[in-house]
Amino acid sequence: MKTHDTYKTIARPSTEILFKEKNSKFFGYAFPVVTEEETKHYIEKLRKRHYGAVHFCYAFQLGTESIYFRANDDGEPSNTAGMPIYGQIQSFGLTNVLIVIVRFFGGVKLGVGGLISAYRTTAQLALLEAEIIEKTIDIHYQISFDYKNMNKVMRIIKEKNLEIISQDMTESCKIVIATRKKNAEIIFDIFSSLFEIEIKKIL
Repeated sequence: MKTHDTYKTIARPSTEILFKEKNSKFFGYAFPVVTEEETKHYIEKLRKRHYGAVHFCYAFQLGTESIYFRANDDGEPSNTAGMPIYGQIQSFGLTNVLIVIVRFFGGVKLGVGGLISAYRTTAQLALLEAEIIEKTIDIHYQISFDYKNMNKVMRIIKEKNLEIISQDMTESCKIVIATRKKNAEIIFDIFSSLFEIEIKKIL
């Protein structure tokens, strides 16, 4: 069975885009995020930047194995903003991404259909502005061992081209490594079979 171990996200925050519909202005932004805290930070920044805007509608999706998403209409009629924005995240096949659309009301009501269309289009334009990249889903392991086994451990890390995330060499040695999901089982087995070396998965 082939393990699916890549996902698509965006490389960096997109350039601001502006979509106009019947005097209303929709500013669209896309941000790469990995935590809900980050999404709050970006939304807060936009609230300060666009002081006086009526609606800050957004949607985000986080995670690779287990997916978590939210869609927020921020005062627009139910499901006219957040879900159309989220629909674009899905249609581009992305995760770890936040899209925020800031609306300045132009005096003319757009109606439910008009709002859905405007938010969907702005979200799409924001993602078209962004650089979409493919990343690997990595599994992190902590390896614990004594100094005398350092060379053995380092040789495997080098041979298998593993990424070192962090090292703690105080009392005994602890190294956190990352490996692609599809290679994770093999890497675990290699270290498990070694004498005096412990390996455990980090969540």
